Amino acid sequence: MRTNEEAKEQNVNQPAPPDVETYDDAVIGKAFRFSLVLLGVLVVAGGGALWWLKRQSPAPTPRLTQLSAPQVPPSLISEIPAVRFTDITAEAGITFTHVNGAYGDKLLPESMGGGGAFFDFDNDGDQDLFFVNSCYWPGKMPEGAKPPTMALYENDGTGHFRDVTTGSGLDIVMYGQGCAVGDYDNDGFVDIFISGVHGNRLFRNHGEGRFEDVTAKAGVGGSGLDWSTSCAFFDYDRDGDLDLFVVNYVQWSKEIDFEVGYKLVGIGRAYGQPRDFPGTFPFLYQNNGDGTFTDVSKWAGIQVKNPVTGVPAAKSLGVVVADLDHDGWPDLIVANDTVQNYVFHNNRDGTFKEIGALSGIAFDSYGQTRGAMGIDVARFRNDEALGVAIGNFANEMTALYVSQVQPLTFADEAITEGIGPASRLLLTFGIFFFDYDLDGRLDVLAANGHLETDIAKVQQSQTYEQPAQLFWNAGRARGPSFVAVPPAKVGEDLFQPIVGRGSAYADIDGDGDLDVVLMQTGGPPLLLRNDQRLGHRWVRFRLVGNPDNRDAIGAEIKLTSAGRTMYRTVMPTRGYLSQSELPVTFGLGNSERIDSVEVRWPNGKVKSVRGAVAGRLNVVRQAD
Repeated sequence: MRTNEEAKEQNVNQPAPPDVETYDDAVIGKAFRFSLVLLGVLVVAGGGALWWLKRQSPAPTPRLTQLSAPQVPPSLISEIPAVRFTDITAEAGITFTHVNGAYGDKLLPESMGGGGAFFDFDNDGDQDLFFVNSCYWPGKMPEGAKPPTMALYENDGTGHFRDVTTGSGLDIVMYGQGCAVGDYDNDGFVDIFISGVHGNRLFRNHGEGRFEDVTAKAGVGGSGLDWSTSCAFFDYDRDGDLDLFVVNYVQWSKEIDFEVGYKLVGIGRAYGQPRDFPGTFPFLYQNNGDGTFTDVSKWAGIQVKNPVTGVPAAKSLGVVVADLDHDGWPDLIVANDTVQNYVFHNNRDGTFKEIGALSGIAFDSYGQTRGAMGIDVARFRNDEALGVAIGNFANEMTALYVSQVQPLTFADEAITEGIGPASRLLLTFGIFFFDYDLDGRLDVLAANGHLETDIAKVQQSQTYEQPAQLFWNAGRARGPSFVAVPPAKVGEDLFQPIVGRGSAYADIDGDGDLDVVLMQTGGPPLLLRNDQRLGHRWVRFRLVGNPDNRDAIGAEIKLTSAGRTMYRTVMPTRGYLSQSELPVTFGLGNSERIDSVEVRWPNGKVKSVRGAVAGRLNVVRQAD
């Protein structure tokens, strides 16, 4: 996960001396006389060269063009609405603490943290909360400690939670990383997939708070040697059931980690760069419709190899699903760490074509790779243009690729849109679009945190714990769309320095605005209640597919209010290792007027929705 900005490892391996040979005196004397002659020639040549250089005109001083960020007018800062986020972690009953198992050997998985999910596991209409946990390494559990498990919290509908992990079937111990939620068997209950180090697990939701491990039957456990990170349920072949896409980071084992032996000056052993580890392939599992999946990864065209060596090339941390060319078929964007990002374009025949470089998303504006983590996509301008936000390593600003007129073509507009300069110093993992002030424009939240506990010893500009960043969408036709929100506008709770990793959003208390959870590695999460009091109107939708894809994952809703058109997609996979709620929210600003609502279902069929009511959750069924 390192970039060239990191301090380099000290090279302590010196070349071995040549073998010692013996020579007689005559040979030595001859060599000595030859050396004197050669030395004289070099002195004369050097003097001549020095004279020649001095008589030349001095070289002109190089002129460097400085890149400056767009200036945000003070008047625009004053327009940022006051919306307080309140830390309610303890008040809400959340006692979970993430365990990364760190004990001093600096094993790379310890630095990556875990994700979580907002999802309604008991079908009571409110958003419950799931946390992915890691565990202690073998033989390294502290005396008196208990094996850490996943955590499942039931929401009472008011934003207060009860720990219901014990006996749920999710009280398992594994080195977990991320999760994906979706009703893969179309029985009306949302199931959950957990990714991790050297093993993945699929749990079928039977209702009444009971989950069954069906990994072996389903065939989605992986090889047992994989390090899987972000994952997504989606219907890639549009046959009505949810398929599963899982990205893998690097080929890792404790032995490989120690062989890499990465060190930083002033710190000693440190978490290794992904460049030092072999790459991987992602998994694509096709749903067979009978509770089992078939691994179609190789046939589907998602296994990218290094063109020179022929070995797996991916080092993936984030994935997002989006219809990039508006053809009704879901595509994939994969955020890779120190290798190019991938764009898998759906060929509509069960296969994909990798077009990352052609699309402009593979690299930065200078053709360089970055340390990419979390990712999200949205139409943040309320038009046809798609924006792809990718959180990157420290000193590599957050990317914001925006679609251009030419189909499947993107350009990084992070600087001109205002996100880039403000995000450059921080190390961003979780990132997502959401409308926190309900004004109808999608804003951006980023969860940040470094890898190295003592990074400040090496780089004074860096800290281990870092504050989140919130970018307000000003909706400007000219100038930057996004403005970094200062603490004075939202309170200090949101900006508490944490070792941020996964993040997600949901309306946990039924008041229409979006609340947030930020997760960190080796520590407790932050559950933040949105306490906006702006008087903005809103409308929410929950889509129910029938007979297929009950969660309607991949459906797009187009809403027009007071002459303004907005777009939302039913897609829980957002950010880093995490899942946000399935219902979608439209902020209406000061208007209650809803002119039209149109749903494009995952199978491509379009339905107009009549009678949508502002200020409530509207349930829309595909068969109605």
